[in-house]
Amino acid sequence: MKNYNQLPQLYLRIAVGIGFIIPVLDRLGWLGPAGSKNIGWGNWDNFVAYTNTLLPFLGRPAANVMGGVATLAEILFGIMLIIGLKTRVAALGSFLLTLSFALCMAVFLGFKAPLNYSVFAVSAACLLLSTIPGYKWSLDEYFSKGRATGHLL
Repeated sequence: MKNYNQLPQLYLRIAVGIGFIIPVLDRLGWLGPAGSKNIGWGNWDNFVAYTNTLLPFLGRPAANVMGGVATLAEILFGIMLIIGLKTRVAALGSFLLTLSFALCMAVFLGFKAPLNYSVFAVSAACLLLSTIPGYKWSLDEYFSKGRATGHLL
């Protein structure tokens, strides 16, 4: 039986990976200043303020730490998904991260907020990605072929 999920899984990996990287660039101010067209935060302080609205029980200093943890996770998962390294682990981590975002948004901003930004859909896509048996055009595939043949180069 032919495997027809090769292109969709690649597209999903790249789309989710870029979907993690772009907001990180935004919150670091690398895409433009706050208030510019298509800029959500524009700087770290605005992002921490938003994070604090999703985690109001922690306070601003802890929101800063949690924002940092989320940012590192998004960078790591984004890169791993794009290059296809430990893809299943990255997809599961992405599922848990986006599910936590969605639940915090639903609780503290209202259930419509995560639906407006398709956070539940991205979370579900990450969960689905984690169930795919193989990842064509990935470092995972490259390394598994290298192990099978006894060499990597």
